[in-house]
Amino acid sequence: MRLAADFPSTTRDDWRALALGVLRRSGVESEAPEVALATHTYDGVTVAPLYDASDLPDDPGLPGLPPYVRGARAARHGWEVRQRHAVPDAEAVLADLENGVGSLWLVVGDGAIGVGELPRVLDGVYLDLLSVTLEAGERTREAAEALLALAGERGTPLTGNLGASLANGVEAAELARRCAGEFPGLRAVMVDATPYHDAGASDVEELGCSIADGVAHLRLLTEAGLTAGEALGQIEFRYAATADQFATIAKLRAARRLWARVAEVCGAAEVPQAQHAVTSSAMMTARDPWVNMLRTTLACFAAGVGGADAVTVQPFDAVLGLPDAFARRIARNTQSLLMEEAGVGRVIDPAGGSWYVERLTADLAERAWEWFQELEAGASAAERIAATGARRADDIAHRRRPITGVSEFPNLTEALPVRAPAPAGRPVARYAAEFERLRDLADAQPERPAVFLATIGPVAAHTARASFAANLFQSGGFATPDAGPGTDPDQIATAFAISGSTVACLCSSDLLYGRHAEVVAAALKRAGARRVWLAGKGDYRGVDATLHAGCDALHVLRTTFDDLGVTK
Repeated sequence: MRLAADFPSTTRDDWRALALGVLRRSGVESEAPEVALATHTYDGVTVAPLYDASDLPDDPGLPGLPPYVRGARAARHGWEVRQRHAVPDAEAVLADLENGVGSLWLVVGDGAIGVGELPRVLDGVYLDLLSVTLEAGERTREAAEALLALAGERGTPLTGNLGASLANGVEAAELARRCAGEFPGLRAVMVDATPYHDAGASDVEELGCSIADGVAHLRLLTEAGLTAGEALGQIEFRYAATADQFATIAKLRAARRLWARVAEVCGAAEVPQAQHAVTSSAMMTARDPWVNMLRTTLACFAAGVGGADAVTVQPFDAVLGLPDAFARRIARNTQSLLMEEAGVGRVIDPAGGSWYVERLTADLAERAWEWFQELEAGASAAERIAATGARRADDIAHRRRPITGVSEFPNLTEALPVRAPAPAGRPVARYAAEFERLRDLADAQPERPAVFLATIGPVAAHTARASFAANLFQSGGFATPDAGPGTDPDQIATAFAISGSTVACLCSSDLLYGRHAEVVAAALKRAGARRVWLAGKGDYRGVDATLHAGCDALHVLRTTFDDLGVTK
């Protein structure tokens, strides 16, 4: 049976003709719709509007076989639900384990879980039924010895990762030798790529840096006497998963391909990359934090589809402090629902065969390998990541990359949950940080600062631009009282004076701007307006500046704080 038998066949030329017609009706003159509709990542990877079989790269292989693009295992039974704990809360640990979590990620050190507190935190925990991953920084050796001693006292095997890295030097190699010889299933080294992501790195930069770090660890371990196969088996990689689901899927698939190439060169191609995916810290927001549930659900879905061996979903309130029981429950249930009810974990490489995903995987792998080679030759990761972060920040400022609940659709009346302070972690360049800083500044004033919307004409004429202006100014924490329908300059000026603001924004249609913008602006200036904005484009006497789609929203907001006399 041919499912498409009753449908007429189409070609790329058919699509191109239809797309050109739509573009021309939209005012876009182009002879190549593929070019006009394409987008580009920060790495220069082109995301085309249409893919077909001609876009397929080389054969990605089979699941469980090199180059492991389609997964490290030939069978799929979900992934490991790994939740992070940074304080010695044994009750929270047991609650996680009793409700779907199968792996613990314990942060050990000053301000977090003390080394001596590990037995209490793991009291009642069956170490033979779960894995434990440590994050202990300079105290890795001490924390690892404490965990190994605890497993020895209980007479149970131990699986997971001791969290050693290059920062631990010789100790990392010693732990790797011990794990390879005495503890099958326990790894010693974690190559954590999330600090690169948190600093602003693109997907290619995160991948290339992780492979460079991985190779450096291989050198350390093999120089300490481990074989290439043993060394590869002692290393696990940690990557960030974002709400850009296709980019995350392709990134994890590309990471396995890259590491398989390294393993092939080392003569141990049969050792696949072990992956731990963590929902991105950079994408999380403090404002409207409940939207983080949607972000982390997308990221978790992408990590599962991408073939991660273990996934950590950050609680939605992670930016606000220590998560409460409800936030932890939502975090673990996100994984349970995707794995057990949606069945995401039952399918091997569900994105495999997608022309788009396969092409994106290959493009990311190719560019990441080039970046890895540059790093090996002495390139500066910090400089390139800083440049990428600046480009992303510019896109966020201009709202080309909108952040729901922050730069778009802010809620000035929200009541944020209060959380206890969390232990200090490494710096994260959160995407929402600048907008949220301005929101905090506005909230700290005795009275909320306001921008008056001088709505001109009937509701139908001014609603679109008034909504746009209100959305923009509210993203900085400003109230946005309006004049209501009407064209009388004196009435609008009177409403402006009552509002108590000294900044106004004209909102109407182009037709009504031509008739009323200048006289209304003059009336507002006489009423005490320090600055008059106009929502839209055009040059009108008395209007100081315009705001429109694609304008620098952060510049508009900072300028407005200055005009209102609020110190930043």
